[in-house]
Amino acid sequence: MPTVPHLEKHFTATETVRDIVIGMADGLTVPFALAAGLSAAVSSTSVIVTAGLAEIAAGAIAMGLGGYLAARTDAQHFASELTREEWEIDNKRDFEINEVRQVFAEYGLTGGALDSVVVSITSNRKRWTDFMMRFELGLEKPDPKRAPISAVTIAVSYLVGGLIPLLPYMMTSNMSEALRISVLTTGVALLIFGGVKGHFTGVNRFVSAAQTLLVGGLAAAAAFWLAHLFGG
Repeated sequence: MPTVPHLEKHFTATETVRDIVIGMADGLTVPFALAAGLSAAVSSTSVIVTAGLAEIAAGAIAMGLGGYLAARTDAQHFASELTREEWEIDNKRDFEINEVRQVFAEYGLTGGALDSVVVSITSNRKRWTDFMMRFELGLEKPDPKRAPISAVTIAVSYLVGGLIPLLPYMMTSNMSEALRISVLTTGVALLIFGGVKGHFTGVNRFVSAAQTLLVGGLAAAAAFWLAHLFGG
């Protein structure tokens, strides 16, 4: 009988997916909570639209800048560790060879097989350095273009997410109606976003959707309650 091939399906969330998740998660939650809170304190939807747009602009810039700085920090950290590892290979050769040996020994290699692998790795300086960066330090070389891409991705995702709860206030001047539509549309968006996030991160989609909706709902409810409390 022909053997049935064993197929394994793995997914590793890319950095772009991670950036979209970061931007959309805050973009949906923060402006939604702000709009809901202001709904209990003001009587004009135009005030909420103005405040919401200001928050979205500020939030998108802040989140994008944060993503840029995070990516730059990763690149700088990698470069610093690479320089240190190269110095150690040049100046502490025996110690570094022993570290390579220990890594493979942990995988069960012994005797001649272990010696052969260690010699193969340490005979080429670049290969040796790459091995130490990946297997000793757990670092992968970051994309030099990653910082600006990350900044734009997070900022745009925040902007898109933030407009969803704010659009109803732009479409009607009736505060109660705008709030109801905003709650409904944002709730649906949170569920969809949570499910998609779960799919790409390997978490159960229904659990991820429920968690995302719960977090956004609690944030909006807290803002609404506090604004109602202090607003009179």
